[in-house]
Amino acid sequence: MAETLISPGVLARENDQSFVTSQPVERGAAIVGPTVLGPVERPTLISSFSSYQAIFGGALKSGSNEYTYLTSIAANQYFQNGGNSLLVTRVASGSFEPATSIDIRNNIISTTSGLQGSIFAQLQPNQGSGSAAPATYTSVSLSGGGSGAEATVTTSNSNGILIVGTLTLGTGGTGLVDDTFLARSLGNGTGTGAEATVVVAGNVVTSITITNVGSGYVVGDELTIAGADLGGSGTYTIGALEQDQILTEISAVQITTDGTGYTAGDTVTIAASDIGTPAIAPTFILIQANLETDKAFVLETISEGIVMNNTFPAGSDNASTESPGGTLSSGSADNIRWQITSVNTSSGVFSIAIRRGNDTSNRPVVLEQYNNINLDPFSPNYISRAIGDLTSNVVTEGADTFLQESGSFRNISSYVRVKSVNAPTPNYFNNDGSAKNEFTSSLPQLGSGSFDGAVGSNIPAGRAANFYQYISNLDSQGLIGDDYNTAIALLANQDDYQYNVISVPGLYQRGHATQITSVMNNSIQRGDNIAVIDLVEYNQNLSEVVNQAAGIDNSYTATYWPWLQTVDPNSGQLVFIPPSTFIPGVYAFTDASSDPWFAPAGITRGGMGQVVRAERKLTSTNRDTLYEANVNPIATFPQQGVVVFGQKTLQKAASALDRVNVRRLLITLKGFISQIADNLVFEQNTIATRQNFLTQVNPYLESVQQRQGLYAFKVVMDEQNNTPDVIDRNELVGQIFLQPTRTAEFILLDFNVLPTGATFPA
Repeated sequence: MAETLISPGVLARENDQSFVTSQPVERGAAIVGPTVLGPVERPTLISSFSSYQAIFGGALKSGSNEYTYLTSIAANQYFQNGGNSLLVTRVASGSFEPATSIDIRNNIISTTSGLQGSIFAQLQPNQGSGSAAPATYTSVSLSGGGSGAEATVTTSNSNGILIVGTLTLGTGGTGLVDDTFLARSLGNGTGTGAEATVVVAGNVVTSITITNVGSGYVVGDELTIAGADLGGSGTYTIGALEQDQILTEISAVQITTDGTGYTAGDTVTIAASDIGTPAIAPTFILIQANLETDKAFVLETISEGIVMNNTFPAGSDNASTESPGGTLSSGSADNIRWQITSVNTSSGVFSIAIRRGNDTSNRPVVLEQYNNINLDPFSPNYISRAIGDLTSNVVTEGADTFLQESGSFRNISSYVRVKSVNAPTPNYFNNDGSAKNEFTSSLPQLGSGSFDGAVGSNIPAGRAANFYQYISNLDSQGLIGDDYNTAIALLANQDDYQYNVISVPGLYQRGHATQITSVMNNSIQRGDNIAVIDLVEYNQNLSEVVNQAAGIDNSYTATYWPWLQTVDPNSGQLVFIPPSTFIPGVYAFTDASSDPWFAPAGITRGGMGQVVRAERKLTSTNRDTLYEANVNPIATFPQQGVVVFGQKTLQKAASALDRVNVRRLLITLKGFISQIADNLVFEQNTIATRQNFLTQVNPYLESVQQRQGLYAFKVVMDEQNNTPDVIDRNELVGQIFLQPTRTAEFILLDFNVLPTGATFPA
C-alpha cells in the first residue's frame, strides 16, 4: 500500500508499540580454583551450593587434617548472599582422568584373544582302555581373571575329560594343536596361521612353543604343561584318533565359590562351535575359554582424580565381595557406585541407579535413578540418550584455547556419562513383537559395582599444600600459578561462558602477576565483567599494598584489603582468607537487594556478617591512603563490624568509570542491549528494524532510570546516524547517551550555631 496520499482518501497506518520488553539474561559470578571433585578445566554452571557440593565436593582430607578450598568458601558465600548462578572452573596440577565402571556384565561369552588371566582348558580323549571319562569336574580353581573362584565344569558326553590348568599364553589366542609335534598349524580361531613345536617327555606333553607367528600368537610364546595338568598321576600316550572322538563339548561352567570377577551361581555356556572342528584329527586340543562375561556398557565419572576410585568390585551386595554391611572397601562420600536394579528381557529394558560410594546395602543412598532404559540406539530411552555421553578435550590453536566436544547426547547426569555401549540391541523386537534371541543376553545382569582407573591427585606428589594464610607464590593450596593458565584462557571465550564478575581466590598480584594480568586482560577484552583481584599475600604492610596497586590502570578491575578471618565451614577453625573470596558475595547481595548500579559498599550493602575480624583494623588515615591508591578498604566499626568501605576501580584517571557501581551499570546495560542487537543481525536495514530496536531499548532504560541507575539517557538510531553510505556498508548504527547516577561517598555536614533570635536562612 502507498505510504502517502496523492488523491483524496484515507491512509490507515499501523505503529506497533506493544512489544513486550524481555528481561536480561542473568549472568552470575565466575570462580576459578581447586576443588575436591569435579571435571578439571571444564567451566561448569551451577545454581545452588548443594549443586556445587554434589559436583565439586566439600572438605579436603589430607593426613589427619581437614581443609576447605577457597573456591568452596567463595561459592558458599556467593549463594548465601543471594547469588543465583555461578560458573566454576576447577584447576589442578598434572594429569587427571575419570574413573570407569567395573564389570557391568551381560550374559555373552567372549572368545576374543588377548584377555590376560583367562582360563585355559585342555580336552584329551579317552585312553586306550576305553573307560568312560568323567562328565563333571568339581571344585576346579579358576586362575587369572577368575582368581579365588571355584567352579563345577560339565561336559556334554563321555568321549573326553576336561582338565583345567593355569597355563599362560603370552598375547592370547584360541586354536587347536594337531597330532604332529613339529611345525604344525594351530587349527582355526584367532590362532590361525601359527606353527608350534610340541615337546613330549615320557609320553607327557611338557611344553608347546610357537615357532611361526600367526594371528593371536607371537614367536616364542610358550605353554608349559606339567603331568598334573594332564589329569593327575600317570602318563598319557599321544596317539592318532578319529576326529569325532575329540569333539567333546563343555556344556556349562557354573561358579560355586565367589572370587574376583565372579559370583556364586554365575553360569557360562560354551558350545561345541567355540571349541572348533579341526581340519585333521588331533590328539590334543587347547582352548582359551574366557569365563568373564562381556561388559554390557561402560560408565565414566564426570569427576576426575583418584578420589573417584573405589577399587574393590562389588559384584553383588554381599559380604563376600564387599566389606560387611555391603559397603565398598574404599567407598566414600566423594565417590559413587552403580547398581542395576531391574532387568526385563521381554521388553529389553533395565534400570540403573547411581549410589553414593559409602552407602550400604541396607541403607542405599541413591543420587540418581534411570528407569526403563535400554541398549537400542533407535529408542528414545537409549542409555546414552538418557544419561548422556558427551566428553571434551582442551585444544589450543595459536592464541585460542577451547573445548572440543565428542559424543552424541548432552549429559543429563551430574555424576556419570556413558563411555561405550559394547552390546547394542538395535531394533530389539521381531515383527511379531517378541524379543530377538540374539539380543536378550546383551542386557546387563543384576548387581552393583564400583569405579576404578582414575588418575590425578589434589595434592601432587612431592609438593606441600599451604592453605589459608599460609599460601605463597610457590604453593597455593597445593598448586602454582601456571596450573591456572588453561582455565583462565578458556574463560576468555565470551560466546561460551558468560559472567559479570570473576575471582581467582588463592592467586595475588605480588606472587602471580602473569595469571592476574591474564584475568584482567580477559575482562578488558570481553567488556562484560569486572575482575576482583588480590594484591598481596597475608601479613603484608600497607605500603606494599599501595605499591602493587600503582602498577595497574584498569576500570574493569577492583581490589580490596586487608585479609579477613572467618570460620572454616568444614573444620570449624578460625582461618584468614583473601578478600576476593568474599567480594563476589557482596556483589551478589547488592544485586539481590538493590541493583548492580548501586555501590557494593557501605553499611547497607557492604556488611560482612560471616567475617570474624579483619587482618588489620584500619584507621581513617589508613583508609585515606588506600582509597587514594584505588584500593578499597575493608573497615572495622564498633557497632557494625567489618564493612566494605570503598568502591573504586583501579582506573587512574578521574571519571565516572573509576567507580565500581558505574562500571557494573555499563556492564549490565551493554549486556542487555547487546542481546537485543544480536537479534537484528542480518535483518533488513530499514525504519522498521530500527524502530524494533528502539521500542525494546527505551523502555528498559526508562526502568533503569526509575530504579536510580541513570539521571538521563537518549537513544539515537535513525537516518541521522544511518546515512545512505552507512547503509551501503551493511552497517546499522545506534548511539546511546547515558548520564549515570553518582553515589554519595563524601558527605559534608555543616553544623551552624546561631545566636538567640537569629533568623534561619531560607
